[in-house]
Amino acid sequence: MFSILQLTWSPAVMLLQVYSFLVLIYDTFCLAFMVIKASTESFYHVFFPPRQKSVAGEIVLIAGAGRGVGRELAIQFSMLGATVICWDIQSDNNEETAMIADLLGYGVGKAYAYTCDVTNRDQVIKVADRIVKEVGSATVVINCCNLPSPRVLTESPAPDVCKTLDVGVMSHFWILQAFLPSMQRRRHGHIVMLTSVAGLTGINNLVPLSTVQFAVQGLAESLIEELRNYKTSGDVKLTLVHIYPFIVDKEMSTSIQLRIPSYFGTIEPAAAAREIIRAMRQDYMEVSIPRYLLYVGRVVR
Repeated sequence: MFSILQLTWSPAVMLLQVYSFLVLIYDTFCLAFMVIKASTESFYHVFFPPRQKSVAGEIVLIAGAGRGVGRELAIQFSMLGATVICWDIQSDNNEETAMIADLLGYGVGKAYAYTCDVTNRDQVIKVADRIVKEVGSATVVINCCNLPSPRVLTESPAPDVCKTLDVGVMSHFWILQAFLPSMQRRRHGHIVMLTSVAGLTGINNLVPLSTVQFAVQGLAESLIEELRNYKTSGDVKLTLVHIYPFIVDKEMSTSIQLRIPSYFGTIEPAAAAREIIRAMRQDYMEVSIPRYLLYVGRVVR
């Protein structure tokens, strides 16, 4: 018994305990400081938003550019002077988007169309290599591919569930593997991921959709930490944007029961695209459209 007590209260053990206690105090103060700093910055930016950085000269790749928000993003980035690369599995719609972006860009931005199935990793890597040779390395990557129409889990055929996961989750991994390494080497780039607010809180009768959105939320948060700790990443940013699915997809809105439909309403894809671009240009890590829903979702959780 004496030997055990002597070992417990030996100078080396006591010194280690004191050191551990000091480390705990230091970490607690650092955490408190970071929380206060982040809260102060967030409050400040409510009244004084960050300046929007220029995207002129950037090479912006938009996966899912064939229609909707993707098309509007391509057009608006082109008008801002960016070189736009349109990706979509529907070649006709994709080429039409590139043509419109070229026309409305008034020669300021150039648009290119590439047909690609983002669920096929080999095809993603192959087309990405073509883009590097023919256009250049993408410095901004936005994945806004449309998900299959949501259904109740018990009524969803297995192929539909697999497609939802492939388009909504796996495509992010393949696109990141294709373009993130070059951004890290150049120490410059921006990744934009889009989800619905189903990534903030579960939605009744939309289990596959909510699962996908939560997965993207986790991917984005993990990648933000990885980029923050990976010293060679340089100035590579990530922005996660939550959008209510029925805000830009009126067909989907009919399948979702709204308690106050006149309050939530809908917005056009062009308006949603403007908000996405604004969030990206202001280097926000996470926003929602409308912006107040991000805080509402966190309170609900």
